[in-house]
Parts: sequence; C-alpha cells; structure tokens
Amino acid sequence: MTAPEPEEHATVHEEIHWQCDGKGLRVGVDRAGTGPAVLLLPALSSISTRGEMRALQALLARSFTAVAVDWPGFGDSPKPYVDWRPDLYLAFLDHLFTHAAPAPHATIAAGHAAGYLVRHVARHSRAAGRLVLLSPTWRGPLPTMMGRRSPFFRGIARAIDLPVVGPLLYRLNVNRIVVSMMARGHVYADSRWLTGRRLEAKLAVVSAPGARHSSARFVTGGLDPFPSRQEFLDCVRAVSDPVMALFSENAPRKSRAEMEALAALPQVTTVRLPAGKLSVYEEFPGETARAIAQFIA
Repeated sequence: MTAPEPEEHATVHEEIHWQCDGKGLRVGVDRAGTGPAVLLLPALSSISTRGEMRALQALLARSFTAVAVDWPGFGDSPKPYVDWRPDLYLAFLDHLFTHAAPAPHATIAAGHAAGYLVRHVARHSRAAGRLVLLSPTWRGPLPTMMGRRSPFFRGIARAIDLPVVGPLLYRLNVNRIVVSMMARGHVYADSRWLTGRRLEAKLAVVSAPGARHSSARFVTGGLDPFPSRQEFLDCVRAVSDPVMALFSENAPRKSRAEMEALAALPQVTTVRLPAGKLSVYEEFPGETARAIAQFIA
C-alpha cells in the first residue's frame, strides 16, 4: 500500500507566543487550505514536530483549513529550559483553543497528544469538535517497555537536565544510530523511509539546544497524561463528542494493546490500517486522510 504525493498548497507559517513558568516561548504554526478549521497536533516524542503532519495536512487542506501546531518544548522553535510536566501541556491546550484555534470543526491528535486532547475535552465539551486520535498513547516508551512506572525514571530525566553530563547522557541515548533503530523497530514499516533528508531533519530536531529536557521527560514517562489505562479509558468515556481512533494493525505489541482497549469502547469509531506502525499517518497519509475525511465530513 503506497500513498500518493499530496498536491502542493500555499502554507502560511506563523507563531504562537505563550508564557510558561515565567518564560516567553514561541511555538510554530502552519496553516493551509480554506473551509472549516481542522487542528492537527503532532505526537510528543523526541523526533516529533508539526512537520510530521505535513503530508496529511496538505491532503486535508483540499477541503479544510488545516492548522498544524507544535508542542512547546518540541518542534523547531527555541527551547529554553522548562520543567516540562503534564499540567503545562494542559494549560497550553487551554490557550490554544481559547486564542489560537477556537472551536475547530475537528481536532486530530497523534500519540500522547491524543491523551492530552481527551483530558481537555472531557472538561471542555465541544471545545475541539470531532476528535481523531492517531496511534493514541498515554504511557511513555520506558514505562511501556518496563511495564511499570518508577521514581528512578524521574531521576534519569533530572540527570539529563544537568549541565555537561546531561548533554553527554542525552547524546549517548538519542543519536543517529538509536533514532534509526527505533524508527525501524517501532515507528515506520518501511526500513528505508527514514533515510536521507528525512533522517537529517529528524536529527536536527533531537540535536537542537534545549531539546533534551522535554525529550527525556517524554521517554521516561514524565509527560504521561494519565497514570493508568483505566483512567485513560474513563476519561474517554466522559467525552460527549464523536471520537475516532486510527492505528496500524502492525503497531508495536504493547502499544497496540492500549489502542485495542480504547477501540473496545462502544462510543469510539475505530479504523485499523493494514500497513504502517506508530507513525502510520506520516508514512501513509493518503489512507489516513481518506478515513479522517469520511469521519469528519
């Protein structure tokens, strides 16, 4: 299954200015297309930016005003040190839906962004329109791999915050070899997809000054929007807006188990694509866009 190249659409690049823990941050925004607004929130991961939504955004821009927004601490904007934590990302969503993207027709959120979106909408019904959750997750890579949470994980993130030793620890764990290995194992179905300019773009994200602080917290579970599967599912049950979950049948086993638990809820419309892995929407934007368009039309 291969995805066609999306048509080119004029994209307007903007920035959101947001105050966080006493620091002024700039967050990147891309707008394309005309029509009802659809907000796209990328995953929170070491290699994620709004750029991972670009092909999907271009396809949706044929019928909608597609708006892709970075998460503070991630993306391609400057990243001053902040003690990143879930309440800050919930506050950013409050700001986003109040000032930058009020009352969209639909909101599309990938990975951990899906968990944060669900938490926001459970408290603010109708704030985000229809909800599309792409490869939705609520637990970071290290707690998922270990099958539990541990105070030791927080210590790892604190060590990576330190000057001198922190950047060294970060480079030992997030570098070209590790990024390529993780991409082949968990993120992309085609082992050749993340090569060349695509790989260089991802490496530029992880090597940007300040990127280690948010990345370390994501990996160690410090940015998990929920402490347990049950709380995640209970929050989804509290959402009154239409919800669709889209993920690959080939997603990693432990992550797939969480997605299937979500899919079992009667109010969730589920689409399982036969190709791809965690970033199925990036690798197969055509199939993803068609499923989304049908749900939000």
